[in-house]
Order: sequence, then structure tokens, then C-alpha cells
Amino acid sequence: MGTIVVDKLGKAYKQYGNRWHRLAEWILPGKRPRHQLKWVLQDVSFQLAPGDAVGIIGINGAGKSTLLKLITGTAQPTTGGVSISGSVAALLELGMGFHPDFTGRQNVFMAGQLLGMGVDEIARLMPQIESFAEIGDYIDQPVRVYSSGMQMRLAFSVATVRRPDVLIVDEALSVGDAYFQHKSFERIREFRKQGTTLLIVSHDRAAMQSICDRAILLDSGRLAKQGSPEEVMDFYNALIAEREGSKVEQVRTPEGRVRTTSGNGAASVTEVVLENEDGQALEVLNVGVPIALRIRVQVNRPLPRLVLGYMIKDRLGQQIFGTNTHFLDQALNDLEAGETIDYRFRFPLNLGPGSYSVTTALTSSETHLADNYEWRDLAAIFEVMNMNRREFVGSSWLEPQVEIQR
Repeated sequence: MGTIVVDKLGKAYKQYGNRWHRLAEWILPGKRPRHQLKWVLQDVSFQLAPGDAVGIIGINGAGKSTLLKLITGTAQPTTGGVSISGSVAALLELGMGFHPDFTGRQNVFMAGQLLGMGVDEIARLMPQIESFAEIGDYIDQPVRVYSSGMQMRLAFSVATVRRPDVLIVDEALSVGDAYFQHKSFERIREFRKQGTTLLIVSHDRAAMQSICDRAILLDSGRLAKQGSPEEVMDFYNALIAEREGSKVEQVRTPEGRVRTTSGNGAASVTEVVLENEDGQALEVLNVGVPIALRIRVQVNRPLPRLVLGYMIKDRLGQQIFGTNTHFLDQALNDLEAGETIDYRFRFPLNLGPGSYSVTTALTSSETHLADNYEWRDLAAIFEVMNMNRREFVGSSWLEPQVEIQR
């Protein structure tokens, strides 16, 4: 079974003021250093037990790819160390290890041997690799004529033709088409069921939350947070908003979930309630009933424009539906400090049975990246039960009218 232990890992590169400083450091041993260290990763520690699935997130330049290179041994650490047990398959930079002048088939043999397979085993597995990659006759064409998606298909097929004890995947899957992404994640899920330990870098929130048990957030080369995917993704979402004058706060709810709130406080949500047709506030609702989502907003500073958005998420934090008053042409202008505004969004609750949450956002435009007045996850939690509908499965109630002809 596969394990990964990362202990106080750090990576730094030497930066010289000019080329002469580099030369002087080489030919004048024992003299003072003529470089500065640029740390891209520092003091990162975590562990993956057999069968764990952990996702790594962070903005570009946070150190994600460097971390994976150190873990797989394609780069050497400056400080700390990594210990891995079990067979490892890694899919890092797109097409890494492929020679552009060799055919896809020739590259499969080279890449397979780098993964520890013998020539006879690769030849035996070649039909499976070709079948999964689905690149047709291009398998015997030079890789230089491949699109990025075709390279990813072939690289992923080779790396996963055998179930590894540890599977490490960078963001290479993001270049594939929707069909192959779905196919790849299905293979990853199947490996997980069989006990493979997974370490994946992705910005796909839905994929992260459906596959991973835990998430790690890297920020400026340091481990900023780790926890459940929902908790870490909510925190990450708050961090990428406008940081000037804003704050990020996380508190644990009575249900044991972590609520993330961020923003500069120019406006705030003071109440979120789901009401039935009689205006009664409810926390447990029936499938398909008409409801109103009532949100009360307090304006704390004069605002030229105010947009309220809401998002309904399932218990895993995956987005079910969201909209805002910008898209609905209902944005408000020229608000004074001290104003209170009540919004009501009316819709049929066409959700499947389960636990759901409401996220609210107060901004000046269609996103919270420009003016984040307030972003609040888990602003309200409610249950949907099937009290009188026909039995069905899924997160949406889409009862059909059936016509049958014989």
C-alpha cells in the first residue's frame, strides 16, 4: 500500500545580481556568497496514509508544481525530505518525457520503462493503452503533430494502465476535452476504491470535493491550511478576492462544519431564511414546494452599487445553483449607510432529499473579485425531504410526463 510522508520540505533557487557574480562564486571558493536564495517552497509537512486522497490548491506561483516535482524526485529539495512507499505513477507536466520526433507507440515504450515496466509487459498492455487513449492512427505518428489534448490522453493512459499504489496528478488533465476528463476521473475513482493513494493538483472544485478526503492550500510557498475539501476551498475562494481592507474568518458551526466569511464589511447579511408560501420560516422542506429565500442586508458604508448573489450547495459543498441581482437586472445604486434591504427570491424547491447550504455574496458587480463587501459560506443550512413524491434518486427533482407507444 502507498504512503507519502513530507517532512519540513523546502526548495530555494540561487539568484545572482549578474553573471559575473556567478562566475566569481565558482572560481573563488571559500569567499563570501554572491547570491541570494529565492524560496519557492518552505517548511511544508503532511502525510498521506494508504488509500488517502488529497488535493492541492493555490494560486499560480504558490509552489504546487514544485511540491509535486520534489515528491516524485524530479527535483531535489533544499531542506527536508520525502518518503514514499509502494509503486508510484505520476502525471506532471504535459508530455513530460515524450520525445517529439518519436511516434506515440515508441514513446509509450520509453515512458512505460521509466515507470518500471518491462518491454514484454508494455507490449502486452499496448492494446489497453491504445483503447483508453482513443487517438487512433496517431499512435504511429510523431508526437510533435499531436495536440495538447492528445498528448494528455496518451500520457494518462500509460501512467494508469496499471493500478499504482500512489497516483500523483498535476493539472495536465485540465487540457483535455470534457469527455476524456470524465473518463479519466472515473478511472481515478476506480483506483481509489481499490486502495490507491491519490495526490492531485486541480482548480476544479467539483472534482476536488467528489474525489478527495482532504485538501491542502499552498500560499506563497507555505502550507496555509489543510482540512476538508469544502473548508479549504471556501477559504481559498475568500483569499483570491480583493485582499485590501478585507478579512477572512472561519468558525465551526454547531453541525461541525466550518463557515468562512470574508470581505471589507461595507455591507453585511444579517439574516437568511427559507419561507413557505405562508411566510413561515422552515429548516426542513418538502421536495418541489414553492419557497422564498429571504435575505436581509445591512449597508454599513455609502455604496455606489450593490449586488446580492446566492448559491445553493449540497452537503459536499458542490454547487447546485447560483445567481445574483446583476444577472437578474436588479442591482441597487446609490445606497446610504444604515439602510436595511430585504430580498426575496421565489422558486420551486426542485431538489432531491438531502442537506443543503446557502452561500451569500455582496459585491458591486457580477463577481466578488473587484469589491468583496462580504462573502459568507454556510449562511443557512436546510434539509429537503421527500414527503409525498414518487421515489427518485439524485440532487434534482425533474419528474417527467411519460408517453409510451407500442
